[in-house]
Amino acid sequence: MSEDWQSEPVKTTHRIRSFIIHVALLLLAFLLGLVPMWLKSRRAERQLSLARMENSLASAAIDARRGDYETARQAASDFFTFLRTEFNRGVDSTLSQAEMASLQPLLTRRDEIITLLARGDATSADLLSSLYASYRTIVNR
Repeated sequence: MSEDWQSEPVKTTHRIRSFIIHVALLLLAFLLGLVPMWLKSRRAERQLSLARMENSLASAAIDARRGDYETARQAASDFFTFLRTEFNRGVDSTLSQAEMASLQPLLTRRDEIITLLARGDATSADLLSSLYASYRTIVNR
């Protein structure tokens, strides 16, 4: 009878150990499923961010061609704001270091383009179209 009483703590310890192993395996399975979804989410976030920037720049170029300079100015401003935000995010940016280095010269044209759009200058459409082509070339490598 004393043997049954002493084996009870061993059974309890075995059950606890078994429970901990099962929980650890479930946690591991969850993490193994989470990692691919996280990677997919990061790729989708990058594509969305790049598409937003491209869309803003394309809208600005089209609106400037149509002579709708105020709408083009707002869209161009949105593009430059998105781009500046990505630069400020540093390592967390959706842009690679090489893309940032290549896109840096585009930021230097910001004031010039915004001013031309504010004045309603037709040359702004050509500048925006050129900027759009440069952006696409850099980002879609």
